[in-house]
Amino acid sequence: MYKKYSREEQKELATWAADCAERVLPLFEQAVPTDDRPRKAIEQCREWARTGVFSMAVIRHASLSAHAAAREAPNDIARYAARAAGQAVATAHVPQHAFGAAYYALKAIAATDPANAEVDVKRELEWETLHLSENLREELVRRVMVSNTKMGVTIKIDKSGIF
Repeated sequence: MYKKYSREEQKELATWAADCAERVLPLFEQAVPTDDRPRKAIEQCREWARTGVFSMAVIRHASLSAHAAAREAPNDIARYAARAAGQAVATAHVPQHAFGAAYYALKAIAATDPANAEVDVKRELEWETLHLSENLREELVRRVMVSNTKMGVTIKIDKSGIF
């Protein structure tokens, strides 16, 4: 079962998700400079948040295109960054996709420098947390979980209960 968000909250989540994805977009563009599908997905997300004009065909195409770019990416870092963009634009359809954008942005950060992943991911999660309004912040803290293990940083999304 999905939690209900107001239209204003959904737009805030979409803008925030686009911000999360845009922060790691250079990691994709460094690896695949000629592929603009993730960038276009972020732009489409921002356009929806700004105008409220929704076309399922446009949103779906932008999201699926970013995820196709992820599948074709040459490494995990670029793959995670493209997936963050695909999740961000999908927030226009289902607000919970915003947490997927944050999750994949954190995964991209962790993969970029595994030796410093703990510090880098903590810093990014702090940024993500501070850039959400207080009423949405607690949902992020509850849903996106970061832990440190002997194997390194682990990032998960908790989809239990009413998500």
